[in-house]
Amino acid sequence: MRNRYLDLLRALAVVRVVVYHVTGWATMTLVFPAMSVMFALAGSLMAASLHRFGTAAVGRRLRRLLPSLWVLAAVFVPAMLLTGLPLTPKVLLWLFPVSDPPANDWGALALSPIWYLRNYLWFVLVSPLAWWLFRRAPLPTLVAPYALTAAIELGLYPDPPMVVQQFGLYLGAWMLGFAHQEGMLRRLPNRFLWPTAVALVAVGGWWNFTQPGTRGFDLNGNPLANALWSAGVILVVLGREPARTAWIDRNAIFSRAVTLINRRALTVYLWHMAFVVALTPLVDVVGWSHQNPIGLAIRVVLVFALLGVVILLIGWVEDIAARRRPELIPGGRRRAAPPEAADQPVAPRAPEAGTTGERSVVPVPRASETGRTETGVRDVDAR
Repeated sequence: MRNRYLDLLRALAVVRVVVYHVTGWATMTLVFPAMSVMFALAGSLMAASLHRFGTAAVGRRLRRLLPSLWVLAAVFVPAMLLTGLPLTPKVLLWLFPVSDPPANDWGALALSPIWYLRNYLWFVLVSPLAWWLFRRAPLPTLVAPYALTAAIELGLYPDPPMVVQQFGLYLGAWMLGFAHQEGMLRRLPNRFLWPTAVALVAVGGWWNFTQPGTRGFDLNGNPLANALWSAGVILVVLGREPARTAWIDRNAIFSRAVTLINRRALTVYLWHMAFVVALTPLVDVVGWSHQNPIGLAIRVVLVFALLGVVILLIGWVEDIAARRRPELIPGGRRRAAPPEAADQPVAPRAPEAGTTGERSVVPVPRASETGRTETGVRDVDAR
């Protein structure tokens, strides 16, 4: 039985990322730090897989992630090769992006969300070891990534490699997902959870406003503020997960939208920036400035409409990767829960599910939410 609350959080996070990249509104990173929440959800699901399958969970997770990337690469890599991308062995990184795969100028922006998949692969590969450490020393394992980010930002560890920066920034959220799967967050008493969450948000907010990053008050440009603020939000949204979730499925349209976004989360995430980039010239042609709410709303609608076309054309690849029956539009035949079971508490463990970046948009679209990159696809933040 799926955990519909986690489905809802993932759907909200994916929609928030797309809207952020169209509008460039920095406040959205404060209201809902979507990328950290997505890593936390992925960490919880990975822990569930490790519980059930052991180290074989790594292969299962890679099988679900990579086919959607390969479809994207099959379209964009030949186009980039025809428009100036050198054909080198590094192109093979598009098959397994443990490092940033190469891209030309336009491709680097349109394909910037690859940073998320790169980090995801790293975390999946280290998860068996991280899980082993977490179960033996949960608190030190959980605190370590945040301590690493603090050491980097305070100058105690200057100029670390990009991989170290990313582990410091997002592995903590992944570990909070482990804690959620183990039930640790739910068991935290209110007298501890709420003050801790408020303190993390307060310190993260204070650091963000007194030590603004590369994007002003946008959390994507301030790793320490991002990590702390996000940790506080994750503590609340996962630690106080509602016991009953029947309300999510009471409206058939809303329920199907949540299911659709979850079943096509990778497709939406990997393709949306290409459409944001393609529609950006409309700002000049039609005169839709980033301060024009009607113009922004139209661009958001157009991006989601184009995503709908891609979902119909290739979204079913996610079904095959998950070994489900392929569907053009998922979620159409959801069986209603029996009346006596409709309000049953959520099961403590969530079963496996699919997964699910930003430089400022308008007139240039926001690149995906993240940190820095060394070569290849730019880590334009998209949280």
